[in-house]
Amino acid sequence: MKWLIAGLLVLFLLSGGVLLAPSPVDSLAWEAPEAPPMTGVLAPNEYLRQSDLLALGQVYGPEDTTVDANGILYTGTQDGKIIRVFPDGQVDNWLETGGRPLGLVVDDRDTLLVADAAKGLLSISAAGDVTILTREAGGTPFRFTDDVVVAPDGRIYFTDASSRFSQQDYLLDLLEMRPHGRLLRYNPKTRKTEVLLRDLYFPNGVAVSPQGDYVLLNETWKYRILKYWITGPKAGRSEVFASNLPGFPDNLAVDDQGRYWVAFPTLRNGQVDSMHRTPWLKNLVAKLPDGLKPQPEEYGLVVAFDDTGKMLVSLHDPKGTHLKEITSVNPHGGFLYFGSLHNDRIGRLPLQAIPGIGEEP
Repeated sequence: MKWLIAGLLVLFLLSGGVLLAPSPVDSLAWEAPEAPPMTGVLAPNEYLRQSDLLALGQVYGPEDTTVDANGILYTGTQDGKIIRVFPDGQVDNWLETGGRPLGLVVDDRDTLLVADAAKGLLSISAAGDVTILTREAGGTPFRFTDDVVVAPDGRIYFTDASSRFSQQDYLLDLLEMRPHGRLLRYNPKTRKTEVLLRDLYFPNGVAVSPQGDYVLLNETWKYRILKYWITGPKAGRSEVFASNLPGFPDNLAVDDQGRYWVAFPTLRNGQVDSMHRTPWLKNLVAKLPDGLKPQPEEYGLVVAFDDTGKMLVSLHDPKGTHLKEITSVNPHGGFLYFGSLHNDRIGRLPLQAIPGIGEEP
């Protein structure tokens, strides 16, 4: 913290008062819980380094993935493309959305649903026809459509991570630490969008339970996972599913055994946690070039939870040289597929290779 303040003072003197300019954020103080130790289930290992690498060097920023019934993998890239990777390894630059495709899922009619950060919730037919399903809810346009999932009843759950900042400015949303996010639901039959939860701190990945009775939601800046009840006596209410996580939770998905897999782009950052106590400092940092803002540690991390929120296993690449900045983990056909916000590859790891998971009948 001392070096950061000293650095800001030096920059102030060198910039001739640039730091007196208005800040792009109006930060609030927040007291982060002490980070959990990386021991026990969270002890570092190198399981992620066993992953095969798909489309290596042929994609940039494959943030999320989904696989259709024919084994074709879809991903969205930083330059707005939807890319298909065929079972034989062939890579096809299928189409462009004109935005930044993030969360993806194929529904039971082989339609690709896309949470496009800039364009909203999209539907893409097998022929490549793109339709915007919804771009606003409750009179507030989406600024950062993030992840999407389809429930067993056909309704679509998705997130708008921030109604104030766009995808390129996600660090500003982190520094401001105000609840700009929402959980939303789109009904394909009525074509109506409703707000289920608001005032969330960067709601990110969503997953529906196998029974369709609740949704899990990653609240990234608060290092926690929320549970929103769809049916039953708690319908319409939310509660904490898991808290004080070891990093910033991004996307999550459920496998056929009812385990929830959560991707962490990076570990907790002590500098960021410390800054959260001091809003004026965050306001100053927000004005710095991105290269001078706190940077994510290059690390690969995925954690599996049972349906009670208990951690079951963690997968690591401690140096981040094979897989890093993992933003999604999707189980399909006995494999886990790993996406990344800025990497040039997609990881694929057999569940059988994971101790304590692969041995199950």
